[in-house]
Amino acid sequence: MDLRKLKTLIDLVAESDIAELEVTEGESKVRIVKSSAMPQNQMVMMQPQGMPQYHAAPAAAAPAAAAAPVAVVAAEPTGHVVKSPMVGTFYRSSAPGSPAFVEVGATVKEGDTLCIIEAMKLLNEIDADKSGTITQILVENGQPVEFGQPLFVIG
Repeated sequence: MDLRKLKTLIDLVAESDIAELEVTEGESKVRIVKSSAMPQNQMVMMQPQGMPQYHAAPAAAAPAAAAAPVAVVAAEPTGHVVKSPMVGTFYRSSAPGSPAFVEVGATVKEGDTLCIIEAMKLLNEIDADKSGTITQILVENGQPVEFGQPLFVIG
């Protein structure tokens, strides 16, 4: 998707009462969300599936914030990352009080259930797509997750 189309989509959302717009073109997917917590002329555009993220920000920025360098850099997890296939709520067990499907250090085989994601009142089991050992659990129980968000690291 070229930049002119993206600019047109941003302008469309900015000038209308639309709160969210998602467009799929081939393998590219663009989601533009207008949040009430942001100033009216600011929108965030996200492209899951490993695409870069672009931010359209207001022209006036705080000079102190612009001068401060960002010191924290998120470390890339090493190993196979299991990502969320949908938007929903992440659950580590099948019911409250039940033991979690997996813990850090657990050995899993391809096809083993790792968690459940609840979406629109449906419970969707998320299975391991690779055998190995769970080295990290990147999401807390009951936390909302986005499409493509990393959930587990299998080493």
